[in-house]
Amino acid sequence: MQIRKINKNEAGIYFECLKRIDRETKFMMFEPDERRFDENLIASNLADKDDLFVGVFREYEIVGFLSAKRGSFRRIRHSAYVVIGIRQEFQHQGIGSKLFDKLDEWARRNQLKRLELTVEVLNTPAIKLYEKQGFSIEGIKRKSMLVDGEFVDEYMMAKLYG
Repeated sequence: MQIRKINKNEAGIYFECLKRIDRETKFMMFEPDERRFDENLIASNLADKDDLFVGVFREYEIVGFLSAKRGSFRRIRHSAYVVIGIRQEFQHQGIGSKLFDKLDEWARRNQLKRLELTVEVLNTPAIKLYEKQGFSIEGIKRKSMLVDGEFVDEYMMAKLYG
């Protein structure tokens, strides 16, 4: 497997990875079949030099990803919002840690001071990974999502640099 930036020509296989993860877990934002393919939008996002899109490639497919969307305005340019997803059969193999290593390199190179993410409070494996990577819980968003007819809370987590 290879971990590298996803380029704009790989929008289709990136989208397929997102859709597959949406079907495999209830911990992501989108429900199965809610996500719509817009090749131009995805390619545009992938080409944005301010943001990071890293994929885990196995032959001709992406089996996991990490994205970091940098703040657009001057007051929040020092921060980025992080999303990670790994297909179930590839979890617990150290891939998440390797993706976060790439994120750390990118954050330091771009002089970021803050990375942030949200995670459902019941997603214990993800929380353990984030804490291992230096993230800490800053607060709780109560009833932030509706999953299978039940409201769920999310932790707001962040990692600070220097």
